[in-house]
Amino acid sequence: MGNTSGPEARGRQGNSKWTVLAIVSIGVFMATLDSSIVNISLPKISASFRVPLNGTVEWVIIGYLVVIAGTLLSLGRLSDIFGRKAMWVTGLGIFTAGSALCGAAPSLEFLVFARALQGIGGAMIMANSPAFTTSAFPAKERGRALGIVAAVVAIGTSAGPTLGGIITDHFSWRWIFYINVPIGIIGITATLLLLSETERPAERQRFDPIGAILLCACLTCLMLGMSFGQELGWGSPGTIGLFCAALLLFPIFTLYEKRSEQPILDLSLFRNRLFSAALITSFLSFMALFAVMFLMPYYLEELMGIPPQRAGLMMTAVPLTISIFAPFSGWLSDRYGSRILSSLGLAMSSAALWNIAHLTQYSSHFDIIWPLVLAGLGQALFQSPNNNAIMGSVPLNRLGIASGVLATVRTLGQGFSVAMAGAIFTSLGGARAGNILSQAGPSASAAATFTHAFQIAMLACMSIAAMGVFTSLMRGDR
Repeated sequence: MGNTSGPEARGRQGNSKWTVLAIVSIGVFMATLDSSIVNISLPKISASFRVPLNGTVEWVIIGYLVVIAGTLLSLGRLSDIFGRKAMWVTGLGIFTAGSALCGAAPSLEFLVFARALQGIGGAMIMANSPAFTTSAFPAKERGRALGIVAAVVAIGTSAGPTLGGIITDHFSWRWIFYINVPIGIIGITATLLLLSETERPAERQRFDPIGAILLCACLTCLMLGMSFGQELGWGSPGTIGLFCAALLLFPIFTLYEKRSEQPILDLSLFRNRLFSAALITSFLSFMALFAVMFLMPYYLEELMGIPPQRAGLMMTAVPLTISIFAPFSGWLSDRYGSRILSSLGLAMSSAALWNIAHLTQYSSHFDIIWPLVLAGLGQALFQSPNNNAIMGSVPLNRLGIASGVLATVRTLGQGFSVAMAGAIFTSLGGARAGNILSQAGPSASAAATFTHAFQIAMLACMSIAAMGVFTSLMRGDR
């Protein structure tokens, strides 16, 4: 498992491991809650600033995600240099301040700026949470700890839409941001009072600003290309230009990193088969499964005619199942390794996608919910052992890089998932058929078109998950 000798040296740096886990959970919950709580309030935000819903208001979401994707790796590297406590408390501070500015935003442009600031703080939190957790726990308990963090992520994701709807209906959309302020203050106070700095590497390390700029530019172009591809069309000049820029910047970044003495991304880590195979599998997993959370609301509301509130409740089957079983699968990985557990989890996810791909307008609620539960169970069985393998396969002084890579792969996987599923669904007429069903009422031809497009998109996702089973098995023994 790489550099895992001396497990007690991995954590136990004067901090209570459970105190670290509690503080990490506060930050992770806040960041994941904010990523899911905003979407449901976009119509209210749009009305408040008197702008169309499909216009600039989308940058409230896009700006946050692009900043996170572009800065995760660089901020993970900074935590290896300056220490995880310093970066963690700075991230909490920036995120909390950004939340307060979002709530007080006098204009939409200011709100987008404040969301970008939030994104920097969120990236610091996401880039450090696996590293913080890994350094606090010995190897024999690391999987269970990462499983608990995965459960917190699932709870924050599932609570976001419901909580956002309640806050927006009874108060104001501004309070979906203000709610982060007391949570952030609690996290900052607890970090300053209860945690000591984690162990610094013995050797002197430097930050590579040129590498950071090249990487940020590459990932930003890639994420913007996927966003504009869905909005403007995949063949539009802007979309093609962004993808070409990303393709040009990536080899430049790679060549520069090979020559750098202190690279942002230590490419030698990818020589470790366990690290590389687990990362590739993680990307395939998020690319396969995130599309379910993207397309299922359209299926439930437009084809099935289920009210949004009930549809949202049905969709919580996935994150709630993950929150229940992720700690258990992490505990299993501490004892039996990640190879079989992660592969079995993705195989279960493939089976779930196969069944989701056979849903029609005549499917019962039970027919819909049990594959979602199976998908959540598969992800719970996959994520904790796989994350445990990634974080356990790198040296202590590269935990920040590994943590940033893991978070970046998750973000890119989710972005590619939405882009791929959306492109398939739209090109086969699913989006147009959905509009007909939601506006003009029942139509046999529109329902048939929608169902066909939805099923093909889900079968594509199933194929990707099946590929992930094989890449997972390639990681080798424990």
